Amino acid sequence: MITDSEKQIFSRASLLLGPDTLEACGSARVILFGAGGVGSWCAEGLIRSGIGHLTIVDPDSVAISNVNRQLEATLRTVGQPKADALKARLLEINPDAQISVIREEYTDATYADFHFDDYDYVIDAIDSLSDKISLLLRASASRATVYSSMGAALKVDPTKIRTAEFWNVRGCPLGAMMRKKMRKAGTFPRKKILCVYDEEVLENRGAAPSERAASALDARKAQINGSLAHITSIFGMTLAGFVIQDIYTKTTI
Repeated sequence: MITDSEKQIFSRASLLLGPDTLEACGSARVILFGAGGVGSWCAEGLIRSGIGHLTIVDPDSVAISNVNRQLEATLRTVGQPKADALKARLLEINPDAQISVIREEYTDATYADFHFDDYDYVIDAIDSLSDKISLLLRASASRATVYSSMGAALKVDPTKIRTAEFWNVRGCPLGAMMRKKMRKAGTFPRKKILCVYDEEVLENRGAAPSERAASALDARKAQINGSLAHITSIFGMTLAGFVIQDIYTKTTI
């Protein structure tokens, strides 16, 4: 049920989408994996569009190297859990939103802790190759609709950002490696997964940050690549747009 406060907050959204779609957004249950450069902006887009139930999954804390591209990352929030800092930000937008935080890393060993069938939408905004594959395979076997972000690093040109079904993503090294590993293992998603990606792949021109400056999760990556807010935010907002568009389509047919 949309509250009186939400009717005022989302008056422009309701004007465009209609009250039925806005009610559906308020009832939709979304779980978002990753509160970083892509996930944080996705969360903002979801809450500003009237999504009423959001679960944020991220085990990491804000590092100073996150400030250039992650919504919740400021000098004030450095050291705070990312998911908690993001939740605080989102509740300033809509205090009536039901926002849950799970400060746990998704892996194939922890997948049972996440009950995908409890959600209408599962959004993948994590970086780890093996965990990303596991998430898409596990989530696609549930009732939820699944959306995924491919690699958003090493890009500058926003006009090269594209969307496609997972098996039709081209020019993205992360997507290509995921498909290669899935084919080798003979394990495939159970349903189509719409993705946001970018064919541009540049080279790092500067020195990588020290491990002390990087976040705990960054330090476990094989390589740290440069990324920029205007790219990661478009990726994140596109994922949020997938959700809103799907709800709109289902409520206006």
